[in-house]
Amino acid sequence: TLKSGWAFFGQGEAYQCPGWNNALRYTGQRGRASAPEGNARGSDKNHGRLASQTRKHCMRIEIICTGDEVLSGKTVNTNYSHMAARLQEAGLDVVWGTTVGDDRDSLIEAFKLAAVRADAVIVNGGLGPTVDDLSQEVAAEAAGVSLELNEGWLENIEGFYAARGREMPPNNRKQAMLPVGSEFIDNPIGTACGFAIDIGNARFLFTPGVPREIHLMLQAEIIPRLLSLSGVQHVVRVKRFHSFGLGESRVDNMLSGVEDLASSGEVKLGFQAHYPQLETKLFARGADEADITRMLAPVETAVREQLGSYLLCEGDETLEGSIIARLREAAGTLAVAECGTDGQVASRLVGADREGEVFRRGTLGPSVQALGQAVGGEDVSLPDAAGAAVLAEAVRKSARTTHGLCVLVGPGDTPSEGLVFIGLSRAGETTLTRAACIVGGPERVRGGGIEMGLDCVRRLLSGLSIDDPVDFEKQT
Repeated sequence: TLKSGWAFFGQGEAYQCPGWNNALRYTGQRGRASAPEGNARGSDKNHGRLASQTRKHCMRIEIICTGDEVLSGKTVNTNYSHMAARLQEAGLDVVWGTTVGDDRDSLIEAFKLAAVRADAVIVNGGLGPTVDDLSQEVAAEAAGVSLELNEGWLENIEGFYAARGREMPPNNRKQAMLPVGSEFIDNPIGTACGFAIDIGNARFLFTPGVPREIHLMLQAEIIPRLLSLSGVQHVVRVKRFHSFGLGESRVDNMLSGVEDLASSGEVKLGFQAHYPQLETKLFARGADEADITRMLAPVETAVREQLGSYLLCEGDETLEGSIIARLREAAGTLAVAECGTDGQVASRLVGADREGEVFRRGTLGPSVQALGQAVGGEDVSLPDAAGAAVLAEAVRKSARTTHGLCVLVGPGDTPSEGLVFIGLSRAGETTLTRAACIVGGPERVRGGGIEMGLDCVRRLLSGLSIDDPVDFEKQT
C-alpha cells in the first residue's frame, strides 16, 4: 500500500499528487493502482472526485500516433515532436509516447493501457475515409458505445467538396460517424473532425494526422481543453534564442546558472540542436504575463550577453528574415551567386522577401566557371576566396544591387571535410572574404556553408566581424 497522498503510475515509480488524500494499493501490474475498497470505478461517487483531482494536480499526458506508415518508418513522425513541444511550452508534460499500426487489436491494447496510466491521451491519425482508418471504431469499442452519424459534420464534408466543384465520395461519410456521447472537436481546414471521449480513467482526444490540420487544432482546440482539464492556473512562456557557430555543450557551459537570475517563480534552461543552428530556450512559469516579463528580463539580458555576436535572432524570427529587414531599413538590395549549395541561399532569401523588394537576384551554377559566365566573372576558374570575391562583385554589378554575396561549397582534402568560400561585395567598399574548412559529410558541409554565408551578411550589416571562428570548422 502506498502512503497517503501518493499515486503509482508506471514501473517502480511513485509521483506525489497533493489532491489525493486516500491511500492507493499497487496491484502488481505495470501502470496500475487500485483504490481502497469502496472507491473502485463504478462503486462509489468518490471515483470521479479522485480522477478529477488527479488530472488537476499531476495530469499525465500520453500521445498515441497511429498508422502503418509511421510505425514502419516510411513516414517520419513529425507530428509527435510538434505536439510534445507545443504541450511542453503550455506547461503540459507528456510522459508517454506510443506508435501503433493500423491494426484493431493493437489499437485496443494501446487504448486500454493508456486509459490506465494516463489522465489525458491525444490520439493522432486514423480519422480518414479509408478502410484502414480505425480510430472512430476502436474508440467506440473501447468506450463501450456505438457510432452515430453527426449530421452537421456530414454537411460540412459535402460542402467541402462542393466548394471545389466535386461530389463527396460515399466513403467520406465514415468521417462523420462519431462515438455516441463524444464531444465534437472542430477541424476548420479538413474533412476529418476530432472528438473527445472518456475511456477508462482518461480523457481521449482524437485528432487527424494531416500535419497542418493537427498544428491548427492543437493550438485552437486541444491545448485549451487540456489546460482546463488540468486546472493549470499559471502562465507559461517560452523565450527562444537562435545562434550559429557555438556547440550545445559550449553554450550550456557558458550559460551555467543563468536561471538563478530570475527574481521569482520558475525559469528552466533548455536546448534544441538543429544543425547548423542551436536553439536556446527559457521556459518560464509565473502568475501572469507581467510576472513572467519581470522574471525573465535579467535572464534574457544575460543570455544575449553570453551569446554575443553568435546570436542570430530571437523568437519566431529567422536569419534570412532579419537580413531582409535590415537591408530594407537601410534601403539596401542583395544579389547572390552560389555553387555547391543546391540554390538554398537564394531559396531562403526568396521565402523571406516575397515581394522581391530587397532580394533581387539569385544565380546558381554547377561549377565556378559556369557561375562566372552567368554573372560576368569569366576569369574565375577555381573555387577559392579570390574567386568568391570576384563573383560577389560581379553578381552585385550585374544585378545593380547595393550588396553581393557569393557562397562556394566544395570537397576538402578528405571525405570528412569540405571547403567553404564566401565573398561579400558592397558598392564603394572593399570586398570581404571568408574561408572555412567544415568537418563532416557533404550534407553537413553544405548546410554549414549556407548558414555561414547568410551569417556573414548579417554580421556585415550589424557591424560585426565575419571572421569569428565557429565550432564546426577545422582550426588551422
